Amino acid sequence: MRLKMEGPHQGLCARDSCGSKVVVEKYLLESGESASHVQLACRGRHCAFPRDGNQLCVWDVEGPTHELLTLHGHRQSITALAFGNTVDPLLLCSTSLDCVVVWNLDTCRKKMLQGRTPQGTVLGTCLGTVLCVRFGLEDHMVAMGAGNTILVQDAKDQCVIGELQGHAGPVTALEFCPWQADVIISVSEDRSFKVWDLSRGSLLYSSCVLTACPLLSLFLDADSEQLVTGSADGQLWVFSLAERHHYRHVARVNLRKKREVFYARRLWPGLHCLSEDLPSTKHLGGEEVEVTLPILSLAHCDLSAILSSDCSCASLSAERTRCLWIGSSAGLFLLNLANLELEALLQYKDFRSLSIQVAGSCSVTSGASGLKALCLLTSLFGNQIAVLEIDLAALARAQWSLAEGWGLSVLASSCVLPTSPLHLGTIQGKSASQKQTAVKSVIKDRPLVFHSKIRSSGYTSAPCVSMFSPKINSRRDGRKTSKFSNSYKCKGCPWENSVPTKPGQQVAVAYKPAAVCCIQYSGDGRRLACGLANHLSMVFDASLTGKPVVFSGHNGAVSTVCWSHNRRWLLSVAQDGALRVWSLCRKELLLLLGRGVFPRPVHSAQFYYMDTFLLLSSGPDVHLLKYHLDPCRDDLNRYSPKSWFQPVHRLSVASGAHVTSLSAVNDFYSHIVLTAARDRSLEVFDLNVGRSAAVIAEAHSRPVHQICQNKGSLFTAQQSQAYDLFLTTAIGDGLRLWDLRTLRCVRRFEGHPNRCYPCGIAFSPCGRFMACGAEDRHAYVYDMGSSTFSHRLPGHTDTVTGVAFSPSAAQLATATLDGKLQLFCAE
Repeated sequence: MRLKMEGPHQGLCARDSCGSKVVVEKYLLESGESASHVQLACRGRHCAFPRDGNQLCVWDVEGPTHELLTLHGHRQSITALAFGNTVDPLLLCSTSLDCVVVWNLDTCRKKMLQGRTPQGTVLGTCLGTVLCVRFGLEDHMVAMGAGNTILVQDAKDQCVIGELQGHAGPVTALEFCPWQADVIISVSEDRSFKVWDLSRGSLLYSSCVLTACPLLSLFLDADSEQLVTGSADGQLWVFSLAERHHYRHVARVNLRKKREVFYARRLWPGLHCLSEDLPSTKHLGGEEVEVTLPILSLAHCDLSAILSSDCSCASLSAERTRCLWIGSSAGLFLLNLANLELEALLQYKDFRSLSIQVAGSCSVTSGASGLKALCLLTSLFGNQIAVLEIDLAALARAQWSLAEGWGLSVLASSCVLPTSPLHLGTIQGKSASQKQTAVKSVIKDRPLVFHSKIRSSGYTSAPCVSMFSPKINSRRDGRKTSKFSNSYKCKGCPWENSVPTKPGQQVAVAYKPAAVCCIQYSGDGRRLACGLANHLSMVFDASLTGKPVVFSGHNGAVSTVCWSHNRRWLLSVAQDGALRVWSLCRKELLLLLGRGVFPRPVHSAQFYYMDTFLLLSSGPDVHLLKYHLDPCRDDLNRYSPKSWFQPVHRLSVASGAHVTSLSAVNDFYSHIVLTAARDRSLEVFDLNVGRSAAVIAEAHSRPVHQICQNKGSLFTAQQSQAYDLFLTTAIGDGLRLWDLRTLRCVRRFEGHPNRCYPCGIAFSPCGRFMACGAEDRHAYVYDMGSSTFSHRLPGHTDTVTGVAFSPSAAQLATATLDGKLQLFCAE
């Protein structure tokens, strides 16, 4: 046996750019027998592991190294270990082929000091190979997986409480449900998980076969009531165990792909040193062999302690506090349970001071203070056992430094710079209007009779049509009423009480089925615009009653419709590459930007900066246009419109890929423009400085087809930080919620089928909910605090292609591929 204690000069990561002690090897032991496939145990500051096969060792991290508590009670090799859930007394259960023993560690230490031999309580003998063991919530029961059977025994009376049978393979992991004391969940080599009712001794639920490899680990998250299980091929499966969700599948995570994305984003400066050590395949005999990452253990990690202790991590979001330690043979992974993204990665081979490079079994636990974590490892190919101490604050400083502090926000924090395109465009617009006013002032009133000595009277002014005009609305104090003023009174949005789930009015947009590609409510919530695949744009009343207003002129399916802030104009973009602006009151075209205006077709467009500009994408470029819409027509040249546009600024995506979607706030002044490109990246442009501000690589596994910002509503109020949230969606890759301040995905939403058709997404005016379409003829509503959907809205006859929340009422509109609009109201 060889014992090792790290000194202050050891335990440093040689490739850590910050020079901090991220990982320290606190303890190293050479055993006489390998313990590569033993379920190890860590809790608080205690670690339990077998030595020489049948000797049970317990080490206190805060105690001296030589004070190793050795317990003798097994004749055969120990196969599984587990600590109890209570601290006083601290219990430990050990299993082997010959017996199962429960140890009271406080009593064992007292007997050791008195020179007596510690003894435990034998629960059973000759139970077979036990691969996993767990204590109940109050340590009154012990559950163990003996082959295909789960045995539950009383920890004090040694009597059998239950015997659960149903797995087709050996049980590899089991847990007591934290929110239901009588429920046990188990996973097995038969590649499924089962939920048991211990009080009745019955099976509540049995999953299907999840993967091709055995399931090895299990974790239950009490906050979200979710189950996470890991397999031998590096796959993580997440299920919701909430009562109303009926064991719903939430997500599947490929650990190897997550590791590749983590390296591609290069979250910390020293990561480029490690990228050369990241092959997705190994060359063995001239052939490529795929590297797998078996998930050996799962454990909770709370990062809230480092948020309050380390000022450099003060900008971290609260969503990061709920993380999961993943122990694998190659290293440790810190997975965020909200967005299912890796927060940190520690590969054993990247730290020269570590003795174990490939682990056979692993157990991780958070320290008592929450600032450090302990990892107990056994070597896969040798007999070494090591205890690692991980400094979470140093890890945060090393790997999260570049992901924070960008200082971006949708809300403008400064005035427009004199060199900004927004300022130049405004000045140019003002100068043009001033020139027009000056030209009009030069033209003097002239008589219509061409005699110099005879002047006509009365023709230079407008004729008097009305001889008498009654004075009405005398209480307006001389203020004029606008023709387009909003007289619509909102009763308030009851978002705090319910969400719109009750089916309401349904209409077909055309006589022949025509897909509805996009829908959008006006700012006052009184009208609903939609773009159709039959080249038409239509405007309905918000209640879907009456005759709609139809705009025709496109030569392709209308993919984008956008309302102006003053609700007088409607913008539409079609697959013919043209942009058209329509007058809602005159029901006619005001401005046309055809294919000849830009070198590439217009893909998406919108009004921007409180209707001051037009923002559009063409190929890899984003164009900012100053425009003027004049609905007046000359009687002689009635087909020559007076509307005009003028290019102000052009921005190009850094990668050169074509822009697939863009988004910017138009309801208030904002300098931020968000774009998505075909190379699966997101880019943030700051138009106050007229250049790119940040690029997010590998935002999705496929190109993003829609960006949706939380723009709020005129009828609701939100916190200022909520406007920095935005959603992205890609076909086959679900939805992701991003925070502009940190440029990170803070939550991931999955559960709605979307594999072929680009379905739309929308924020609720209150910012608490999100809706999306799906291909199973349902619309889905997600709560922003949960990764799985809260409501599934039926009643559709085809794929739901678009969704839109009303800004003024608790109402949701949906559109389908067969050309129908459906309303959903609050209960």
